[in-house]
Amino acid sequence: MIIHIIVGVVAFILGGTLSYFMWDKALMKRRDKIIKEGQAEAEVIKKDKILQAKEKFLHLRSEHEKHINEKNSKINSIEQKIKQRENTLSQKHEELQRKKNEVDAVRDNLTAQIEVVEKKTAELEKAHKQQVEALESISGLSADEAKAQLVESLKEEAKTEAMSYINDIMDEAKISANKEAKRVVVQTIQRVATESAIENSVTVFHIDNDEIKGRIIGREGRNIRALEAATGVEIIVDDTPEAIILSAFDPVRREIARLALHQLVTDGRIHPARIEEIVDKTKKQIEEEIIETGKRTAIDLGVHGLHPELIRLIGKMKYRSSYGQNLLQHSREVANLSAIMASELGLNPKVAKRAGLLHDIGKVPDDEPELPHAILGMKLAEKYKEKADVCNAIGAHHDELEMTTLISPIVQVCDAISGARPGARREVVESYIKRLKDLENLALSYPGVTKTYAIQAGRELRVIVGSEKITDKEAESLSYDISKKIQDEMTYPGQIKITVIRETRAISYAK
Repeated sequence: MIIHIIVGVVAFILGGTLSYFMWDKALMKRRDKIIKEGQAEAEVIKKDKILQAKEKFLHLRSEHEKHINEKNSKINSIEQKIKQRENTLSQKHEELQRKKNEVDAVRDNLTAQIEVVEKKTAELEKAHKQQVEALESISGLSADEAKAQLVESLKEEAKTEAMSYINDIMDEAKISANKEAKRVVVQTIQRVATESAIENSVTVFHIDNDEIKGRIIGREGRNIRALEAATGVEIIVDDTPEAIILSAFDPVRREIARLALHQLVTDGRIHPARIEEIVDKTKKQIEEEIIETGKRTAIDLGVHGLHPELIRLIGKMKYRSSYGQNLLQHSREVANLSAIMASELGLNPKVAKRAGLLHDIGKVPDDEPELPHAILGMKLAEKYKEKADVCNAIGAHHDELEMTTLISPIVQVCDAISGARPGARREVVESYIKRLKDLENLALSYPGVTKTYAIQAGRELRVIVGSEKITDKEAESLSYDISKKIQDEMTYPGQIKITVIRETRAISYAK
């Protein structure tokens, strides 16, 4: 039994050893095969890498050769350019050398000629001196004495001829200057055709039927009183069919009253509060219209770059008259006349037109200081950066200042032409308007007075005072004081009624 076991163990060991040796031999064969395959693959990779390296080398060598060739070509081109420049420089050098030789030859020739000329000049001077000495001995006068006598005789003769020539020129210039001046003025007047504007002191407001008159008057006349107090215009409601007359010397007031009445009648609501509201809106509307009129006038005349305040003053001219002549119409006419006359005389027509348009802006300032309107207009133009020649033309057109530019006399002449045309002005209207303004200003100078209106052609002065500043007794005293001062300081026909209006209002708001 043991022997069987031992034999089995020995057989197992021998079998395992034999199988191990057989496995090891197979493993060795596999290993050798893998090694051979790896060597073959490595050889293939080696050959590929060698080929790639050769290709890379060839590529780099070709690029290098190409780069070398480009550099060589550039060097060759540079060398050729340098050779060309050398050839050019050598040619220029040869040319300069040739010119230098020519110049040297010319210089030598001129030097020789100068020497000859100097010798001849010396000989001529010697001969001239001998001739002068001979003449002096013959005439018994020295050369200086003879020269002085000759100059003196020529001077007297020239002076006589010059005076005669100057007198002829002066006479001819006077004749031609008078003719030319008349021609320029006549042509200028003929080329500007304007209407003669006559200012009125009344405006007729047309209505559809006479029933509206009663609504405008209101209960116990409260509507018409409120309208007159708000606008400063006398509203005359009489038997004239379908018409109401608005009377005031100030065209702006009449226009405000006319537009306010138109809106009230169109709207249908006519009562004191509504009247005041409409009048305030209308005043703003008139202010906008003034600015628009100024802009339109500047555009029509081609005057650009005016300050907005100057444009507003130009627009205000529409509602101002000068001796019955509309001021805006007059200024437009002077502007056109000045431009035409400046063109005729060869001056700048744009500057002349600008000065002509602005020459009377001193008549329409917001405040009216005690200055002539020409000086005041010049100061306004200077304030708003107008040029010096325009300012001088404005200030000197009534000879208050010395004229420093040629535009100034042109504006003065054209202002006279515009005002001197037949029917252009009525001095009576101007003096009447001035009297009414003085009447209003006199009452406005008293403390506590807020508004003053001269109505009924100056026969009545309405003075509106602040209720918080003046009592009823003081209002009576104020009426007497104003009437006394008018009697002492003013000249007027007939009599003037002074009405002092003191009104107390209590206003509250329901919120």
